[in-house]
Amino acid sequence: MKSILGRKAGMTTVFAPDGTMYPVTVIEVLPNVVLDKRTNEKNGYEALVVGYEDKKARTLSKPRLGLFTKAGVSPKAHIVELKGDEIYGKNVGETLTCDLFQTGEVVDLIGHNKGHGYVGTIKHYHHAVGPRGHGSGYHRQIGSLANNGRCNNRVIPGKKMSGHWGPKQCTVQNVVIVESNPEKGYILVKGGVPGPKKALVVLRTAVRHQFKKPVVKALVNNAAKPADEAKGE
Repeated sequence: MKSILGRKAGMTTVFAPDGTMYPVTVIEVLPNVVLDKRTNEKNGYEALVVGYEDKKARTLSKPRLGLFTKAGVSPKAHIVELKGDEIYGKNVGETLTCDLFQTGEVVDLIGHNKGHGYVGTIKHYHHAVGPRGHGSGYHRQIGSLANNGRCNNRVIPGKKMSGHWGPKQCTVQNVVIVESNPEKGYILVKGGVPGPKKALVVLRTAVRHQFKKPVVKALVNNAAKPADEAKGE
């Protein structure tokens, strides 16, 4: 097991040798600096505490600044715990880079979906609207909460109602890495990634490794070309 923290940059397309176009997500992976280590003796589990992206020291509190001073690194904007046997050997002050993952590996992506605020059932669950004409006063309301004669003294738990929609943590499993570029510091993964642009994403080794589609193998085994290069040819 291994994992690393990155930031979703956006989406683009790559072309397989047969001309088939596939959507990919670009994940910017800056060096993850190890700030501390969690041990079984002290914490009950093993993990690395890493920092991501530099931040000005004057914006930090003294306790938080002391963490970076003790580790001997520059202040970081984000602090995350990463687990994995293959990365636990890193010492404080060392870095994790995107060469940790290779092209063709299958990973899980952990992120937070987009936040939509407080929304109604029409927007959240795509419920039907009421009549739009003839003086109807019912348009986008939640509708009846009756239970068709069953337990009419209460609302059954799980009823789809208005409420807060996201952001919640979600995981996309078995995503194939199309390209890993340590020189430029990015990873291309096939398909979409949870969250909006610039959202933080954790890449980890897939817990249930499997190829869902054979076409993905063909895309990885052959050198995929970015869309800009393919159009230029």
